[in-house]
Amino acid sequence: MTTTSPTGTDQAAGPAAPPPASGNWSALRPLVLRLHFYAGLFVAPFLLVAAATGFLYAASYQAEKLVYAHELTVPEAGDRKLPISEQVAAARRSHPEGGVSAVRPSPEDDATTRVLLSGVEGIDPDHTLAVFVDPYTAEVRGALEQYGSSGALPLRTWIDEFHRDLHLGDPGRLYSEFAASWLWVIAGGGLVLWFSRRRSRRKVRGTGGRRRTLGLHGTVGAWAAAGFVFLSATGLTWSTYAGANIEDLRAALGQTTPSVSASVSAAASGGGEHAGHGAAAGTGGDAAHGVGLDKVLAAARAEGLGDPVEITPPADASSAYVVKQVQRSWPEKQDAVAVDPATGEVTDVLRFADYPVLAKLSRWGIDLHTGSLFGLVNQIALMLLAASLILLVVWGYRMWWQRGRGSAFGRPIPRGAWQQVSPLLLVPLLAAVAVLGYFVPLLGIPLAAFVALDVVLGEVAHRRGRRTYAGAGPARR
Repeated sequence: MTTTSPTGTDQAAGPAAPPPASGNWSALRPLVLRLHFYAGLFVAPFLLVAAATGFLYAASYQAEKLVYAHELTVPEAGDRKLPISEQVAAARRSHPEGGVSAVRPSPEDDATTRVLLSGVEGIDPDHTLAVFVDPYTAEVRGALEQYGSSGALPLRTWIDEFHRDLHLGDPGRLYSEFAASWLWVIAGGGLVLWFSRRRSRRKVRGTGGRRRTLGLHGTVGAWAAAGFVFLSATGLTWSTYAGANIEDLRAALGQTTPSVSASVSAAASGGGEHAGHGAAAGTGGDAAHGVGLDKVLAAARAEGLGDPVEITPPADASSAYVVKQVQRSWPEKQDAVAVDPATGEVTDVLRFADYPVLAKLSRWGIDLHTGSLFGLVNQIALMLLAASLILLVVWGYRMWWQRGRGSAFGRPIPRGAWQQVSPLLLVPLLAAVAVLGYFVPLLGIPLAAFVALDVVLGEVAHRRGRRTYAGAGPARR
């Protein structure tokens, strides 16, 4: 949120220096500066909340391991893990409510198995109850509410929802989408201004305090800009409005994320020898349909699906078991298979290597954004980015305050610079802004409103100046 004048000097310190050189940049720079300043001024509170909650979310991965260590780990690793069916039976004896929606076998020697129950009274319909079972003894170590494909437990879920929608539901998601829509604009504008100042080698005049603040703001912002643009772009992929537009675009390009076919009849119609085989509905209580969980898991292992995996029981009589890898750390493991519950035969296979390019990039981008792709290193990097954004907001407001000491916040940034821009540059620029505004409505709508308000205020100021000039005319004669 750089608050220098169009010439890079402190507006409260004295008259502006003459523009450096003629050309499009000398006309565009006031536009970029005006957008960077006013967007930063009004969007910064939303960015501050997003950064603070994002910092907490990045730290929640490690906190979760400490807070829920009893449920997540076993007291002592044994020599042999019990069959999955026995572990699920132990979980159902302890928690007979609801139905088994998925099972995550113990992925490591010291980790528990998670049996996920849906339809449990008192549990959010979008969440599941995770029952943690010792894979060596079938002891139930506890049960916790779980959310999402990443297996977030109550602590991380609460912080995640706070970051996403401030616990306000769908209306609250507008705050995070608004912040993500503008973060890349503010970061990109600040980066352009910082490089232009360095290239022209101007020196900021004014008090040493403001000069130091501006230096810190510009330097940290320049180093962190790429990270901010990344967070903005990936955050928009699952936002309400921009996210829907991105999904539509991916669908039009044939780049949606594929899924394994869980239809037994569909698989059989393709020439399989087990046509017509079905299974009991997967909403029952024990998840033991047809050949059972152990043979299903063995069939998936034979197809090369290593830990961690999640087994989903058949949804109805014409559905198969689905076994998919759920590793979000590098290297990604996202292969999936469907297994006929009547025969234990694999009916469909989906490899992550066969995903479309944009589907892979989306998966990697989301996992990098949430801090799971590179584990602790990823989480520390996100915490540093969040801390940088918090500091930039604080420094930006501090510069605004320092510039206004003894004056009315300095001279406003001039309007009308766009009139000096060549039409060969201005027309494509306006077209690009219009397209972006369409696909990212929480950028386009506020930007259009700001431009309309700015035009009205400029016209009012112009007419007031004309009246003042006309009133002073007779006195000069």
